[in-house]
Amino acid sequence: MRFRITVVATGVALLCLLAFTGLAPALIGLIQITAVDQELAKAEPRLLDVSGVPVDGGPPLPLTAQDIRMLKSGEPVLRLEGESAQRWRGRVVFGGDGTPRLEVFGSTLLGYEKANTLGTRWLAVAAVLVAGLVGIATWLAVRSSLRPVERMRVAAGELPHGERLPVPPSRDELQALAEALNALLARRDEASDRLRRFTGDAAHELRSPVASVRAQAEVAVAHPDPDFSIEVLESVVEESIRLSALVDSLLILARADTGAPPRAEAVDLVLEAEAAIGRLDTELLVRLNAPPSACLVRASRSEVELVLDNLMRNAARYAYSTITVTLAPVGRDVRLLVDDDGHGIPVEHRAKVFDRFYRVEEDRGRRSGGFGLGLALVAHLVQRRDGSVRAAESPAGGARLEIRWPSW
Repeated sequence: MRFRITVVATGVALLCLLAFTGLAPALIGLIQITAVDQELAKAEPRLLDVSGVPVDGGPPLPLTAQDIRMLKSGEPVLRLEGESAQRWRGRVVFGGDGTPRLEVFGSTLLGYEKANTLGTRWLAVAAVLVAGLVGIATWLAVRSSLRPVERMRVAAGELPHGERLPVPPSRDELQALAEALNALLARRDEASDRLRRFTGDAAHELRSPVASVRAQAEVAVAHPDPDFSIEVLESVVEESIRLSALVDSLLILARADTGAPPRAEAVDLVLEAEAAIGRLDTELLVRLNAPPSACLVRASRSEVELVLDNLMRNAARYAYSTITVTLAPVGRDVRLLVDDDGHGIPVEHRAKVFDRFYRVEEDRGRRSGGFGLGLALVAHLVQRRDGSVRAAESPAGGARLEIRWPSW
């Protein structure tokens, strides 16, 4: 980076200075001519007739017919032929008898060409020297500016888990870079810790069905009784179904963690709730209380389907006879309530039921069968759309799960 910046700065400086050097002859000549014109205004003029012949008794002037025409029209003349350049200015005046005359002012520009040549050469040399100085100064300035970045790079390479980079006190780009890197490190540590917990919990959950399948298969091999083998196979199938459901839940949650959320759109929660109730395979009574108009939320259709399916299955698992789904716009949100008439969620567990692999103790009277992933997926999908989730007690004495989505 130092080399590239130095090369670019030096190259730009050199090109600008060389361009100025190319314009130097015209600038130097303009300065000389301007100075001569100012002096000519004070000089003694020569008097010529309109054809260019002197009428003041002086010698003829080295002017051509074209020069005479230009002087009569008021245009100055610059003659570069010969050893020294000459500058002429003229104007038409009228004598006492009305005869037109041409007043001519002239001067020799000593050293005009020489000054232009020498000035151009020295400016070219100066351009190269200045460009070199600009390159050296740029190299030193960039190296000094990047020294804190190098220290930050070395510190980042040696940074242990959980530590952060020191933030410089200066309120500049380096401070912003350090804060951005610290935020990145915080997200990395959080993702790493979450992955570690997820892996450990998943391994623990997978161990039980796998061990059960293995144990029953070993018993069936050790006791080759046809009737007993059928019973073992039925149990193996049941555990395999449970294992497959667990793997599917893990895959859905993993994709939700790592993938970018789908593009948000307006989703009618009323229609989606009706569809989710239709998909629910249960003999329980499911009631829907919804406004006659649409309840549009800012999400994606797939997210809403996953949330509603998990909430419905969770309620169906623990309800005794009735599930009530309520939809209502509340301010800038749409509130979704799923109530069941089961034994409910104890107060001490309500803040934890949305954690991954967390399950309420089975001796509380709530029938088991889940893995503690459904409500965790619900919380993840809703919260990444700036929504909220909450567990409470339903009016029927069971569990109430409240979801708030931002309205469209």
